[in-house]
Amino acid sequence: MPRPSKGARLWLRPARRRKDGTVSHAPTWIIIDANVQHPTGCGAEDRGRAERALAAYIAGKYEAPRRDRDLSVVPIPDVIAIYLRDCADRQANKKKLAERARRLLLWWGDKKLSDVSMLTCRAYVDHRKAEYLRRYYEAESRRTRPPKPDGGAAGARRDLEDLRAAIQHHAKEQLHKGEVRVHLPERGVARERWLTRSEAAALLWACWRTREKQKRSHKGLPGEAIPTAKYTMRHLARFILIGLYTGTRAGAIASASWAAASGRSYIDLERGVFYRLAQGARATKKRQPPAPIPARLLAHMRRWKEMGISKEYPVEYRGQPIKSVKVAMARAVDLAGLEPGVTPHTLRHTAVTWLMQSGVTIWDAASFVGMSAALVERTYGHHHPDYMARAAHALSIGANKTPIKPVNRTRTEPRGTA
Repeated sequence: MPRPSKGARLWLRPARRRKDGTVSHAPTWIIIDANVQHPTGCGAEDRGRAERALAAYIAGKYEAPRRDRDLSVVPIPDVIAIYLRDCADRQANKKKLAERARRLLLWWGDKKLSDVSMLTCRAYVDHRKAEYLRRYYEAESRRTRPPKPDGGAAGARRDLEDLRAAIQHHAKEQLHKGEVRVHLPERGVARERWLTRSEAAALLWACWRTREKQKRSHKGLPGEAIPTAKYTMRHLARFILIGLYTGTRAGAIASASWAAASGRSYIDLERGVFYRLAQGARATKKRQPPAPIPARLLAHMRRWKEMGISKEYPVEYRGQPIKSVKVAMARAVDLAGLEPGVTPHTLRHTAVTWLMQSGVTIWDAASFVGMSAALVERTYGHHHPDYMARAAHALSIGANKTPIKPVNRTRTEPRGTA
């Protein structure tokens, strides 16, 4: 009797050597399916990308059945596969969608729709929390702050939102019988950290003056590392200025360029407008409307380009566009002596907070940074100088004082009528 097939799986093919013992082919991850090898192009150290390649291979190979079935016989991988096949093209970030689908498949891969319950959803959240702690302690030497008390829960909630969307799409297509509820963990506490003017100045100064340090050991000279003439964090100073002056999301700042190009946001220095939505990108709930560039920042930007400080992109490092500044920002926060918790997104919070403190109307502030007026009022409204000012004034004049007379009050009835 033939052995059952193991299905598609990953195999780390060992290094291949020549007759003289030198390595001709480095170890690579291979997908094996029915004794046929499919290369992934991933080295031994890139297991994560190899797993994503395996998930994509399985999704492309397997066509989930589309027929009305009972919950107890519908595998969750079928539900996710149908959702990816039908709805992935509508997603703004397909790469992140694929990563979340991979995590869901690794944990929910052997379960049916009938297994989705409050207990299994909580178990998945606990699994993500354990994964967060494992990654944290593996990189403990690079950490400068303790682990988050609820680390991993936010990521688990986002994954489960995708699972809920997949199940709802499956039900909308009438492919299963019965109701399935995905239980989500509570949302985390909203971040309210923002920078004062002095904190922002300290952060900018730390980025501007930091120089690369090198040891003289390669010359046989003793002593500690000495600073060189290379300023390695000035690109972050430009990033911070753009974030503080425009309240733009980190991704749009990183993708900005001086010239309009597909897949990039665009800064028009002639008209002074920042087109934050990348060309060709789909507009999402995270609004990115065009915004006028403040005069002070616009002067900086024009100088950066004229002097060749930023040749093609406002924020570039060694002539190349940046992808993320999370590590550099954490380093700058440490150098500036600020408390941990300041991230690139803190710049957006700071911009809105400063607008409110300056007395800008909620509508103007929301339109400028790309938020809803309700969100600005709910999260940042208490920074406005007119916040509850009339209520405070009413209490301050005392109970026996004459209240403020209403103005512009018109009579609705003719004189002499009851």
